[in-house]
Amino acid sequence: MWANPDWRGSLYPPHGGGLEEYARVFGSVEGNTTFYSGAPRAETVAAWARQAPAEFRFCFKLPAALTHERRLAGIEAEFDAFLAALAPLHDRLGPMMVQLPRDFGADELPSLEALLARWPAEVPCAVEVRHPEFFHKGAAEIALNRLLISRGVDRVMLDVRPLFSTPASGHPGLLKAQGEKPRRPLHVLSTADRPLVRFIGHLDPAINERYFAPWIQRLALWIKQGKTPYLMVHTPDNRQAPELARSLYARLAEALSLAPLADFPGEAQAVLF
Repeated sequence: MWANPDWRGSLYPPHGGGLEEYARVFGSVEGNTTFYSGAPRAETVAAWARQAPAEFRFCFKLPAALTHERRLAGIEAEFDAFLAALAPLHDRLGPMMVQLPRDFGADELPSLEALLARWPAEVPCAVEVRHPEFFHKGAAEIALNRLLISRGVDRVMLDVRPLFSTPASGHPGLLKAQGEKPRRPLHVLSTADRPLVRFIGHLDPAINERYFAPWIQRLALWIKQGKTPYLMVHTPDNRQAPELARSLYARLAEALSLAPLADFPGEAQAVLF
């Protein structure tokens, strides 16, 4: 996300904050707004196109009305209209995520296959599955991975290990996040050219550091292979998400000789005053 009032005073100045300032620091965003609200209005898309630089990448989610309510069945017209609404941003699209319901299993893979057959080659795609049968390395998972590889589609890697590493201990944000996120094993597998990792952090920085450490080598390997990995960072209530993203990026920058992130606009303004 980029609209979060809790980030004022750190990522954002005390009385501002939005996509333009977010994009000064981070290179991509997970666009949840389309998951809940559907296709944005033309003027909204035009504003996003003005505010984000050319190298910025939007990773929008397919609307829940198509993935969860319709379960990908008979959505051709709505899918085409959704892509058309985002046309001004087509040169700035990272992997568009198809996040499937927890009960979307192998028997519904033909619906996913039909969608991916219709998917435009110029729009990157990543699929996030949550049904337990896709995490047992059996026939269902083999069929899923083969489908994604054959279509050049990435499989989203949801890393919830930090989140579930301790009991919630009465913290409302941690309790809520553990109730919402699926507790599934982490299967590290790049099925296409834009591996996408969703790292769901803990409130304890030491726990996040421990679970993130192996990702550094994996991300470095993908970059060496010519791939473009995406790392999306969450915390239980997302108040600390920008700080966690910055700390994890610093570890990557040190290991891979990457340029540092820009200063947070809110912190820079605080120094001026």
